[in-house]
Amino acid sequence: MSAPRPLAVYVHIPFCVRVCGYCDFNTYAGMDSLKGGYTRAVISELESWASDLAGRSVTSIAFGGGTPGEMPPESLVAIIEAVRAAAPLAPDAEISIEANPGTTSAPALRALAAAGVNRISFGAQSFDATELAFLDRVHTPEATAASLHLAREAGIASVNLDLMYGLPGQEPAAWQATLDHALDLAPDHLSLYALTVEPGTPLDGHVERGEVTPLDPDAVAVMYETAAARLEAAGHRHYELSNWARPGHESRHNRIYWTWGDYLGIGAGAHGFLDGERFENVAHPRAYIDTVRRDGRAIAETVRPDAATSMSDWLALRLRLVEGFDPAEFAECFGEPLEALAGPPLDACRDAGLLEESGGLLRLTARGRLLHNEVAVQVMLHLSERAEESAPALRGGASGVA
Repeated sequence: MSAPRPLAVYVHIPFCVRVCGYCDFNTYAGMDSLKGGYTRAVISELESWASDLAGRSVTSIAFGGGTPGEMPPESLVAIIEAVRAAAPLAPDAEISIEANPGTTSAPALRALAAAGVNRISFGAQSFDATELAFLDRVHTPEATAASLHLAREAGIASVNLDLMYGLPGQEPAAWQATLDHALDLAPDHLSLYALTVEPGTPLDGHVERGEVTPLDPDAVAVMYETAAARLEAAGHRHYELSNWARPGHESRHNRIYWTWGDYLGIGAGAHGFLDGERFENVAHPRAYIDTVRRDGRAIAETVRPDAATSMSDWLALRLRLVEGFDPAEFAECFGEPLEALAGPPLDACRDAGLLEESGGLLRLTARGRLLHNEVAVQVMLHLSERAEESAPALRGGASGVA
């Protein structure tokens, strides 16, 4: 009998002081009165999973949102203890939390560190006050430095800064300055994200009305390349499309996602993936609380992807890793060689200089990393066509609503 696969636990905290104009995550402002009931619902949901997790070891817990740092620290500590009660934590488990600069106190950070939190991610986004105002952020550049210092003093071992680039009107010099400010603080990890105009967001409305003009995609690509070179030179290894880290500080929780591992999603709107089946929880916090009180869980939908979709997801996620992957792992997972199923699009991407092989690993080139989505779509379309041609290996799957 094979050993159980490692398990990550994601806990969604949907509360924010303000919902940023570019954000399309499942977040809500002005719901402080729900925090107590929400904490109890999360703990109840975790308790309902205990029997399903028998024999599993939790390798990471990640609090995302929303803004988990807006929750009372005692609530977060209680949730960590509820995870421990549901399934044993690995001795070296990573426990991470997202927070906004300026919203976490020294006592709160000490309490979280004492409970096992060993990684914190601050949504710095920029060190330019004008850019922060455009992004609807409520903190100042100085608050980021102060919060990072408090986290260090509390004994949290790994600190990440999130940064955004490709803002409308952003000049290369401003982006360079933000990178310099961030590196001056000596974070252990940096996550860089290009601003995306998501449908239905206030930012999307500004763009539709001509009030905001998105930055030229070529300029955005240059900013990405500039950052990659700058961070590598500063000792941060580029290990995933959007992530750089000092040795030993790579996100172990996110690696579970990128390697198609199992993760349990807890909380309003949380997504999970267990034993090949995806599920999504009820999104609204009030509805989530009520559903958990009634049913113990709050699953809105479950889907078992067909083989073609699973293969596409697997490949798209693995290609996010800069190191690449061994194609033999694909064959081990799905029973057929990758080249036999997706040879034509892979060859086309190699010929275009987007894919390369080195040391037995298949990976995106530097140019390919700029076009990851295009590479993934080419492969997905080919696998879908194979399914339409009735290839037996690419059929199957089921879905339903719980």
